[in-house]
Amino acid sequence: MIHMILHAIFGLIIGLLARAILPGGQRMGLILTMILGLIGAWLGGLIGRMTGMYREGHPAGFFMALIGALIVLYVYSLAVARP
Repeated sequence: MIHMILHAIFGLIIGLLARAILPGGQRMGLILTMILGLIGAWLGGLIGRMTGMYREGHPAGFFMALIGALIVLYVYSLAVARP
């Protein structure tokens, strides 16, 4: 149970940092920000494994999780952008 709580906190921190780095007015609450960070960490781990930075089964590092969250946030901004 503690493992899941720590993952959620890590996702929230990564999501908040990604929202602070990427300019724009993203309208999302804390839960969506946490989900952004969790998906970003998953994507960062996937990119890291594909490039040979991480072995299979190892989680993403802080930097790659942030890169993944920035990618997810950019795609999210494009998807919900109002003309």
